[in-house]
Amino acid sequence: MSGNGARSAHDAGHAETRTAGIKDVAAAAGVSLGTVSNVLNRPDRVSPATRAKVEAAMAELRFVRNESARQLRAGRSRILAYVMLDGSNPFFSDVAEGMEDTADEGDLSLFLCNSANRPERERAYLSRLEQQRVQGILITPIDPDAPVLDEIALRGTPVVIVDRTRATRTHCTVAVDDMLGGALAVQHLLEMGHERIAFIGGPMSLGQVRDRREGALRALRDAGFGDDRLVDLDTSALTVAEGRTAGARLAGLPAATRPTAAFCANDLLALGLLQTCVSLDLRVPEDLAIVGYDDIDFAAAAAVPLTSVRQPRRQLGRMAADLLLQETNDPDHEHQQVVFTPELVVRASTHPRA
Repeated sequence: MSGNGARSAHDAGHAETRTAGIKDVAAAAGVSLGTVSNVLNRPDRVSPATRAKVEAAMAELRFVRNESARQLRAGRSRILAYVMLDGSNPFFSDVAEGMEDTADEGDLSLFLCNSANRPERERAYLSRLEQQRVQGILITPIDPDAPVLDEIALRGTPVVIVDRTRATRTHCTVAVDDMLGGALAVQHLLEMGHERIAFIGGPMSLGQVRDRREGALRALRDAGFGDDRLVDLDTSALTVAEGRTAGARLAGLPAATRPTAAFCANDLLALGLLQTCVSLDLRVPEDLAIVGYDDIDFAAAAAVPLTSVRQPRRQLGRMAADLLLQETNDPDHEHQQVVFTPELVVRASTHPRA
């Protein structure tokens, strides 16, 4: 008896916590399953009075729609995913906001994944997302030419590459002209009277870093200077900490050959460099002019507002998500390679040399 009583109480407890389904809603509202389905999917087909009765039953039962089951029946997910390169960099958060704008307009959800620039973590996320049958994947990849991106697309999950270009046209890509951005930065510093400029960035395995450096060299050559006027201070990552370390190395160079300006491959490096300058009593821009890249919000809010090369971050994300939805909706979709133009935003960290 006591055993049966214990099971009954246990079962009763489970009954109390069981999630309500549409059958429960239909019974509580005194309507058919079809009517509940119409309220959920085609509310215009249900009279206002009946709809109000069904919605009241849903509220009383704490009914939550099983979207996963609906998507499984429809054979189509309503989830997009973005695998970003570095979740600690506000640049990628801004790009994701643009993607979210497009997802919201399409009544879709956006999942965010951070590979943290780790290949094994990127592969794990891609595998999970494919298994979960997301509608499509947006990715800023460690290696834009990685075969796994082709394999996923061939198995039926569209992939759009963000903030990267690719050697082939097998995917849509959305990027910014980083060579032009690097040239804009160094052209500005040359116009300010600087003839010896540090380039702070790395690792060189990142295509954007290589392109921004190449743009800087192009600007020097166009002005009649040799490549030796660009002093490389390599970093292992695009972080504030690496910017501080590079700043200490720069300050330790002999005064006679020390660059009077620095072009940083992103704003986080520039902010770290600025911190070191402040701690060492180096004046910005009098002792060292600084140009960053990305124009994140922190650039304008720095102790010395940073001159920076602006990328249209939110627009980049919107365009990438738009292309992904085009591909999911059109089997004859033609891959596009979209390249945005950067612009220089001049602030207090640069001005003409005395």
